[in-house]
Amino acid sequence: MADAKTILIGKSETKFEELTLRLANRHGLVTGATGTGKTVTLQKLAEGFSANGVPVFTADIKGDLSGVAAMGNALPPFVNRAKEIGVEYKAEQYPVVFWDLFGEQGHPIRATVAEMGPLLLARLMELNETQEGVLNILFRYADEHGLLLLDLKDLRAMLAELGNNKELQADLQATYGNVSSASVGAIQRQLLVLENQGGANFFGEPALELADFMRTDEDGKGHINILAADKLMKSPRLYATFLLWMLSEFFEQLPEVGDLEKPRLVFFFDEAHLLFDHAPPALIDAIEQVVRLIRSKGVGVYFVTQNPLDVPDKVGAQLGNRVQHALRAFTPREQKAVKAAAETFRPNPKFRTSEVITNLGVGEALVSVLEGKGAPSMVERTLVAPPGGRVGPITPQERAALMRDSPFRNKYTETVDRESAFEMLAAKAEAAARAAQGGGGLFDNVLGGLLGGSAPAPAPAGRGRAAPRPQPSMAEKIATSAARSVANTVGRQIGTAIVRGVLGSLMGGGRR
Repeated sequence: MADAKTILIGKSETKFEELTLRLANRHGLVTGATGTGKTVTLQKLAEGFSANGVPVFTADIKGDLSGVAAMGNALPPFVNRAKEIGVEYKAEQYPVVFWDLFGEQGHPIRATVAEMGPLLLARLMELNETQEGVLNILFRYADEHGLLLLDLKDLRAMLAELGNNKELQADLQATYGNVSSASVGAIQRQLLVLENQGGANFFGEPALELADFMRTDEDGKGHINILAADKLMKSPRLYATFLLWMLSEFFEQLPEVGDLEKPRLVFFFDEAHLLFDHAPPALIDAIEQVVRLIRSKGVGVYFVTQNPLDVPDKVGAQLGNRVQHALRAFTPREQKAVKAAAETFRPNPKFRTSEVITNLGVGEALVSVLEGKGAPSMVERTLVAPPGGRVGPITPQERAALMRDSPFRNKYTETVDRESAFEMLAAKAEAAARAAQGGGGLFDNVLGGLLGGSAPAPAPAGRGRAAPRPQPSMAEKIATSAARSVANTVGRQIGTAIVRGVLGSLMGGGRR
């Protein structure tokens, strides 16, 4: 039976199958075909972590997981399953905080474009290698000139400036490589697609504080943070990129703690195949590095997907705790998946794993967890224990009541639009335009102000820094260009970013 140091998963023929909390940060994988019980297993694991004081983050793809916030309803199938495995069914209720990128079914979640960084942003907009290079140049230019990029209007404005300013393009090309108007235009079109998919809701401030995901309630239960993802799944690339950004932020911000008695946070990545579909090798390498190293930060990562082949080998090798629900084997690819899944388990001489996988019933799984010094246990055919919370969605009225009682009900509701690159450079362009209309003397005064004015105000801690003041020669060129093209640039959006994102740092830079 599970105690304070383990989480009960279910019971095999001879013993209870339990996940050891001390080894839970070695990550895991939950797989199985649609309708085989993956969501119920995910809920059971999330409840077990919460009961042991471990906060959880998970996406709710269909709305089914929201029921964990309500008292269990003791349905006959769950009561009977509890008796079958030799435990008493006990209805429970767990502390839940709802989140939603669109702010409709939960508290809004936002990040700045600077935090997202060029690598993930290029992935989000499906840019090719050349366009991604231009985006990296844009971020570098912003970093060097102390310009904050917080939301999409900042990025759109900077692209407009970069596409129209031939002198700026020439200066950047001399240092970093070619920046063509065609590439800038392609990025602008992809940015429009991102905005049409609702991406603008995600970028901005107040940015999410990750510490808000790592709380416990007054009874010591870990908060289960549920992301409403039914609408978000209509933009699968935004969903996958957002979760990867969040994972990389945890990796960047949390201190090293080594192996603890229990994780500080457990992160469930549902529909994991969306993360890896058509991902470039550089991104796969970055994901593998984050997954491999984040365990030392006390974070456990559990991928949930239909097919074990959805997870690349170099990532799958890091996933020590495994729950395999039934797989179908009607097509050659499905047969290959069954074989691959069977080969990942430590064999059990009592049965052939590849045959059992195709014959598992609903709520039944093959389970292998790390034990002792971290070696995987022998695979066992297991009846999964029933969750204590409600299985199925809560009502909109119940969700609204929980959000009213949430500790974050006021913190993230209102959007903050502080001064950033858009406002800063638009003001400079307007001043240059007035100077050009007023004569050379006035223009000289404005130009002198640009060259000798104060540096931009630094960003808040953790969100960026004030970069060194631009060299006079570059500032002069910007001011001159702005004055010469005022008819086209006044009213256009101009801006840049100040820091590279976390995965950008993993690929060759540092977070600023």
